Amino acid sequence: MKIGIVGLGLMGGSLGLDLRAQGHQVLGVSRQPKTCQFARDHGIVDDASIDLSILATAEVVFICTPIAAIASTVKDLVNYLYKDTVITDIGSVKMPVVREMAPLWENFVGGHPMSGREYSGVEAAVSNLFAGNPYVLTPIETTPPPALEKVEEIVRSLKSLVYITSPENHDQAVAWISHLPVMVSGSLIDACMQETDPVVLRLAQQLASSGFRDTSRVGGGNPELGIMMARYNQESIMRSLVGYRDRLDQIIEVIEQEDWSSLEKIFETTHVARKKFVS
Repeated sequence: MKIGIVGLGLMGGSLGLDLRAQGHQVLGVSRQPKTCQFARDHGIVDDASIDLSILATAEVVFICTPIAAIASTVKDLVNYLYKDTVITDIGSVKMPVVREMAPLWENFVGGHPMSGREYSGVEAAVSNLFAGNPYVLTPIETTPPPALEKVEEIVRSLKSLVYITSPENHDQAVAWISHLPVMVSGSLIDACMQETDPVVLRLAQQLASSGFRDTSRVGGGNPELGIMMARYNQESIMRSLVGYRDRLDQIIEVIEQEDWSSLEKIFETTHVARKKFVS
């Protein structure tokens, strides 16, 4: 199959490696000529260009740009495609994307691979990034079944765990388990930096170990990702933040009242509940 990828960063590059390993012909597009050259030289794509017209004969095109660029990219891209070409994206928010895509291209299937690394750019691309990780597809009522089936077939070939749901349910679910943790993690780092005693602050920075590393990782990443999450999934993330604030207020109250038995019950509940999210 001839497959196009717009956006040759970590995700697009990793996708290219896996698809080429399966024998697909992969065509890439990047704004940077040096990225195109790197992708060709390292076997990420068969060919690459800064011009979208290179994708004119692609059967499926993955849009791997930031969320803010998806709609404008597709508007330019559709001028070169056959009507039956399938377009899919990898954005972490689905409702705004699907809403804009519906009038632009009938054969569009929203997608979100729940994979990643701490690194970015095409140089960070690796094989098997998607294997064993969730990959959500978000068709709507007007999505043609053959388009969904084609994208699902490709995603399953990546050894991803495929989930099919509505854009609305996807956005609220990821608000809880992906977007909220970024906000909480970022606020944790910011709160620590508010320590006014320089000796204590320096000591805290020196003592920070695995616990702080784990809880602060997503909040210390690319600022653009956090902004995009909040901007494009505002309603769902606000619902999650308010819910989190309520639970935090509850913990503050029981500590102030020295109600240790209630605090123990909270942590007993979370000890059991965590296993339902991660094994």
